Amino acid sequence: MGMGIVSDSEFDLELKNSNLNSSPKESEIESRAQIIDKSPRGRGEGNLQVPDSLRKIIGEESSINGRTSALAIADMFSISPSSVSAYNNGATSTKSYDTPNPALQNHINNARQRIANRAKKKLHLALNNITDEKLSSAKLEVISGVARDMAGIIKTMEPSQNEDKDNDTRKPFVIFAPVIRDERSYEVINVNEI
Repeated sequence: MGMGIVSDSEFDLELKNSNLNSSPKESEIESRAQIIDKSPRGRGEGNLQVPDSLRKIIGEESSINGRTSALAIADMFSISPSSVSAYNNGATSTKSYDTPNPALQNHINNARQRIANRAKKKLHLALNNITDEKLSSAKLEVISGVARDMAGIIKTMEPSQNEDKDNDTRKPFVIFAPVIRDERSYEVINVNEI
């Protein structure tokens, strides 16, 4: 018989012919055979763990372009908004939100640092192109706009007041002294010796 697609009856006939004396019973064949449904690509059915590469992408997107953009990506992969918040924080799940994953946190910090470095270069170019001659010949609205922008840059670049308070080494110490009691405040127990 040639190779190809055959009917069930032809298959059973050839199966009987190929196994002359040692052919297993039909019930034995059915008990050993398994039909396994191939799951779709991706995480697979029942697997809830998100791959690290996807966590990095979503965390970086949330950190750089905002939560809305990261939620759009997460929605494509059926990832919850709370997980997006965890990835932005550097954690691998909402359960480990307070203990970030070092690899994920480093990836997000490196992405932020790349953008900050580019922004610093552009800021230096812009500041170098603002000369005294250009400011003296500019209109009042342009000069005030430049001053406002420079004030915003200074505010962004300098550490905030809250950070200074956190780094302050002069923390107040409160020492509570014990209350001093007189002998008369204690109960007296008389013991008779025998």
